[in-house]
Amino acid sequence: MNAIDLLIGGKDQSASHQRTFQRHNPISGDVATIVAAASIDDAMRAADAAAAAFPAWSQLGPSERRKRLNAAADILARRAAEFTALMVAETGATAGWAGFNVHLAEGMLREAAAMTTQISGEVIPTDKPDNLAMAFRQPVGVVLGIAPWNAPVILGVRSVAMPLACGNTVVLKASEMSPGVHRLIGSCLTEAGLGDGVVNVVTNAPEDAQAVVEALIAHPAIRRVNFTGSTRVGRLIALACAKHLKRALLELGGKAPLVILDDADLDAAVNAAAFGAFMNQGQICMSTERIVVDDKVADAFVAKFAAKARSLPFGDPRKGNVVLGSLVSDAACERVRGLIDDAVAKGAVLAAGGHGSGTIMPATIVDHVTPAMRIYGEESFGPVVTVVRVSGVDEAVRVANDTEYGLSSAVFGRDIARALGVARRIEAGICHVNAPTVHDEPQMPFGGTKASGYGRFGGKAAIDEFTELRWVTVQTGPRHYPF
Repeated sequence: MNAIDLLIGGKDQSASHQRTFQRHNPISGDVATIVAAASIDDAMRAADAAAAAFPAWSQLGPSERRKRLNAAADILARRAAEFTALMVAETGATAGWAGFNVHLAEGMLREAAAMTTQISGEVIPTDKPDNLAMAFRQPVGVVLGIAPWNAPVILGVRSVAMPLACGNTVVLKASEMSPGVHRLIGSCLTEAGLGDGVVNVVTNAPEDAQAVVEALIAHPAIRRVNFTGSTRVGRLIALACAKHLKRALLELGGKAPLVILDDADLDAAVNAAAFGAFMNQGQICMSTERIVVDDKVADAFVAKFAAKARSLPFGDPRKGNVVLGSLVSDAACERVRGLIDDAVAKGAVLAAGGHGSGTIMPATIVDHVTPAMRIYGEESFGPVVTVVRVSGVDEAVRVANDTEYGLSSAVFGRDIARALGVARRIEAGICHVNAPTVHDEPQMPFGGTKASGYGRFGGKAAIDEFTELRWVTVQTGPRHYPF
């Protein structure tokens, strides 16, 4: 059991009136962490602390910011065992998924560190004589990062790394499902010597989430908001930001299609589909949720894919080396089971897997899915993937695009030119040819379209999100005026 305090102004602080809440292990129900339950006043103090730290951090030279962010990456890597223990306890994750989280998050901090000297401007040609016109970028102020529980180290770090590299200070609003993990990120950054108040972490009870977030967005010092999570909550964040004319970066839900053309390497497609659908029990925004497969190869593909799914071990990650661990809650399991039951009742065929026990579910494949079934359009966020059979490329593209979401996607085919042509027609921010839908690297422009949100994390694309572009001129000689 871990006791978690708020991080405000570089110090561990209890919440007002000593309020706490508990995060329980989803498998056993045991208390995983006892967490400070911030009030609105606590959240305001965190934003104030970030605002007070902004002048010094924003004026720090890029090489010094780079040095401190790299030091944070070193500390994060050293504390991998602590992150793993907290992820297993709070979210039911496997140790392998936790280790991957730390590895990629470390890379994100190093990529952000490298970007400190890439925040550049330009000289713009002007028609005014003796005039020097420039565009340059500067930090915006305080950035609010709101991170989810499903990849808590990766997404917690991502929400603050590039804002910090760009010279902003941050408030990380931790997930109620993984508060210990997100608070530990704050400890790593603080230990690296970024400075008191440069990074602040707010934890709150689930029932207080909306009020705390709305208050933070309204705080005058908060100038940018980034949110990763469900489309439902993302819409609320967008509305709150619009009310205060504050720019938001939203990375929301997904229903990623993996299109298998008639000339695909089926063994390669099976491996990619299994990884994309069942990594972290399908609880990834990029997870493969729909296999769109050509009729000519559908039977052969499903047979191979079902055999692969049945071979994947699942169970309590605390008791053995499993590929699939626990879903995050009983409610999540009930929702996934409801989607499966609805599909089977309407004519779908269960090719592998099924209900499982408690919060543990096996790798599940639902074949012959149609638009009449809820699982065709609803994001499952669980270890279940659908198979939709199509005839030809045009129908494959139509079905791949028949969703409100547009985050990640993939296409398999030996004819690369044809597969790339399909990739260009898919309405998604990300598409991979002959590779899985689950793929992220720190330097890549990561984000979606349609109901999957807008804006881009990663590399140079993120500089635009977390800086202000300013036009500045210097008149170097006499200027003519009409009067």
